[in-house]
Amino acid sequence: MEWSEELSSGLLQAAPDAILVMDEGRIVLVNDRAVELFGWPRAELLGQHAQVLLTEAGRASYPDSMRRDPAGPEPEPGLMGTISVVVRRRDNTEFPAEASLARVQTPQGRLAVAVVRDMTERQQLQAEADLQRSEVQEHRNQRLEALGQLAGGIAHDFNNMLGVIVNYANFVIEEAESPEPDLKTIAADARQVIRAGERGTDLTHQLLKFARREVVRPVVLDLNSVITDVEELLRHSIGEHITLITRPAEVLPPVTCDPGQIEQLLVNLAVNARDAMPSGGNLVIDTACSRLEAGEHTDLAPGDYVRLRISDSGQGMPPDVVERAFEPFFTTKANGEGTGLGLATVYGIVTQAGGSVSLTSEPGLGTTVTVLLPAGAIEQEAAPVPAPVLTAGHGETLLVVEDEAALRDVAGRILSGAGYRVLAADGGSQALELAALHEGTIDLLVSDVVMPGMLGKELAERLTVVRPDTRVLYMSGYAQPVLASQGTLEPGVALLEKPFTAADLLSAVRRRLDG
Repeated sequence: MEWSEELSSGLLQAAPDAILVMDEGRIVLVNDRAVELFGWPRAELLGQHAQVLLTEAGRASYPDSMRRDPAGPEPEPGLMGTISVVVRRRDNTEFPAEASLARVQTPQGRLAVAVVRDMTERQQLQAEADLQRSEVQEHRNQRLEALGQLAGGIAHDFNNMLGVIVNYANFVIEEAESPEPDLKTIAADARQVIRAGERGTDLTHQLLKFARREVVRPVVLDLNSVITDVEELLRHSIGEHITLITRPAEVLPPVTCDPGQIEQLLVNLAVNARDAMPSGGNLVIDTACSRLEAGEHTDLAPGDYVRLRISDSGQGMPPDVVERAFEPFFTTKANGEGTGLGLATVYGIVTQAGGSVSLTSEPGLGTTVTVLLPAGAIEQEAAPVPAPVLTAGHGETLLVVEDEAALRDVAGRILSGAGYRVLAADGGSQALELAALHEGTIDLLVSDVVMPGMLGKELAERLTVVRPDTRVLYMSGYAQPVLASQGTLEPGVALLEKPFTAADLLSAVRRRLDG
């Protein structure tokens, strides 16, 4: 037919979408993409009514505005619109489509043209995007809930400790101001203040370990040796009613970890196991070599690992508790019997060391915690045992920079009392001004890490440019600005962790001065 030859052009065949030309609803021309999309041979598709390509739902959703009214006037040529519709192939499989409809004037009369695009892939992408947005929102909600739980737990525990500190400090003042002060009572009350402060220190370090912000000093070590060294402490921690059984592997590759953190991990897990076995039982600690193949573990790369497993014969946990076991401040213990940071701290320690920790448990059957740590680190020579550090000063000049006035005064009193000359500043700007006015040498900068206006690291860099012989000692409870990857210290950096005692401060200063 003449009109068919005119419309069947190379442009029509090259179109990426299916094109159907219809006369009074019957298909008179299709391109190759339409044959491919709908699965009909061209000869069978021609002459069919276009409704054969619509599902029942698709016919029902077809807009009335696009239907021709036989009693009405002849519609004008032009674009009729674009609709979303469900269509079907010859094998009755359905798929979503977008159809743009138009009327065109030809020598044979007015015909309808439909350009149909398969929307399956786009809808799948949209569904995946919607699902991703939903998951992101869910993760955000979970993080906010965890942060709320974390903040509530911190506030609860620190309020308890501050209550002890404030009240016992008042007792000290009251007794000291009494007509006949009892020095033993004052000393006893002061010791209560110190104990509460130490508990706060322990909690702070646990939080930093959980958040992977604790300063890590990893060394190459033998895990079996660490277990042997801490075994006696574990026996004291769990009590005589629980039997501790250790089963070390005969041959175990070394791991690179902070030995103090591994000891804390073992103690935390042992204490958890003890609380799960009030009537006694067995606590088994064993080590072994483990090999992970590609795809075997979701969080770890394939390779060699050291497996540490801690199993108890205790009460076990139901599935809902197992699911939340590593959450900070989540605990099933009675109020005041635990912070809920034990397993969270274990998780922080292990992940910071590049490993993985998992927990399996069933009510009545006990609990097993499995830790995997990367194996095969190069052996290092054992570090020499350091000689005792002398703490007395010899008149050296120290520039102490701390934005917390009370702590700055404490550090100044300790150092001055030990024989050092102390210049004190409340921040980086004042410290640089003091250094510029000071005519003598400044042997050591003792600076907080995180301060308003100027971080300790920037202060040290600017000071050592003009005073290259000045050494630097950082002090901080949150040392992230001077940490390298994996929480280790930047090369050449010396750090004193807060809170510190007088002995800690004097030892760190002397070591830094003596090189």
